Formats: sequence, structure tokens, C-alpha cells
Amino acid sequence: MEQAAHNNAMWCDAVCCAHGRPGEFLDGMWINCHETPRFYPNAVTLSGGRGSSLQLQHIHDLLQSRIPGEFAVKDSFCTLDLAPFGFRILYEAEWIWRAASRSRPGGRVPGVSWVKVTRVSELADWESAWGGEFVGAPHLTRERIFLPSLLADANIAAIAAYQDRRIVAGAIANRTGNVVGLSNMFVPAYDEDAFRAGCVAGVIDAFPGLPIVAYEPRRALAQGPTPSFDVLGPLRVWAKR
Repeated sequence: MEQAAHNNAMWCDAVCCAHGRPGEFLDGMWINCHETPRFYPNAVTLSGGRGSSLQLQHIHDLLQSRIPGEFAVKDSFCTLDLAPFGFRILYEAEWIWRAASRSRPGGRVPGVSWVKVTRVSELADWESAWGGEFVGAPHLTRERIFLPSLLADANIAAIAAYQDRRIVAGAIANRTGNVVGLSNMFVPAYDEDAFRAGCVAGVIDAFPGLPIVAYEPRRALAQGPTPSFDVLGPLRVWAKR
């Protein structure tokens, strides 16, 4: 689970750095004293029970930073009680893991091509599709999350599935050490399992030979984890306005 938590913190930091708001890695925790992009936390714990008192001190210090908007903490091991600080539980999830020894998923969807995003315009279209907008429609004026500088990072890959010249599914892969993280996956309601398998295959193609780590909300796990993934353990996200 520590590899999964560290991988996720590195992805959060990459997104924040792209916005000119880098975080910092402390003992057992990644923190960011700035307002972070939508959906991204201000802290991610990197270890379990040990050092929780120091993690609580870091969170106390973050509160003194008076970060605008909603402030979130990803409790990667469900070991912190942040209710006394005025936080509420935003959601609960489970870390999942796919061993590198598992075979690459097959079952490609007819008429769908899977590519690694390389152009700035493609990334904008990818984010529109991820946000539920039609590719080719005018982009919304709200602040972008996935900025072009991410394309220059050799350890990050945005995977897109094209059907009839529009993006219908995709995911983000980020490599840290000897694991690769899978995040921001979106698939259409039709043939969902095949598109999920395609996303996983795209991550494997981008970073072959590595185990894949991710997390899924508990409500999604009610239907079972993503095929060929094993459940590692729980995490919890706390939020405070």
C-alpha cells in the first residue's frame, strides 16, 4: 500500500507543479500549502500507524495556512481521525493492485483505436471527454486541470480511445519506481468491461512489465474490483471548507 500511496502523491504533485503550485514531501506525508486544482488534495499520507502524531501536526500547520476553498486530506491507510479538526469524510475507497505477471488484457472494441496523447489539442479534447463534454464542442471556461507541461514528463501518459474521431474512453498512467499508477479512468456505459480492459492494456503498453496500482471508491467495488486487480486495503478522503 505504501507504493500505491507514494505513486498517488507523486501524481498529485505533478499536477500541482504543472499549475505552478508545487507541494513538498515530508516524513510520512506529502503536503501542499496552496490552493490545489479541482479534485486534488492538500495532503496525502505516505505511511500507516507509525508517525500519525507527526501527520496530525502537519495537518494542523496546513490549517494555519488558510488555504482558500475546500481543503482535503487523503488518509491513505485510514489511520487518522480528523473529525476533531472539523473535517468530514468525503468518500472511502480501496487500493487495488494488478501484478505484472498477469497477462495483458485482450478484447479490443471493434472500431476503436487506442493511442497515447502527444499533442496539446489532443490533451484538451481528452480532458473534455473525461469531464463528460463532447469533443469538438467549445471548451468550458473553468480552469483546466491537465496542463500541456504534463505531456513532457516521460513518466506520465494519457491514454485515449478514439471512436468515430472522438474520444470515448481514457485513463492516466504515471510511473514511480517499479510501479505504475492508473487514475482518471473514464469509459462509456456501453461495453464498459471491454473499455476498462482497453484502458488497462493501454497503461501496460505505455509502461510494460510493471505492476499497476490504483484505487476505487467503495460504491464501485460493490460490483467487484476492476478485473484482474486485487484489493490491498482501505483509504479515506477527508474534506473541510
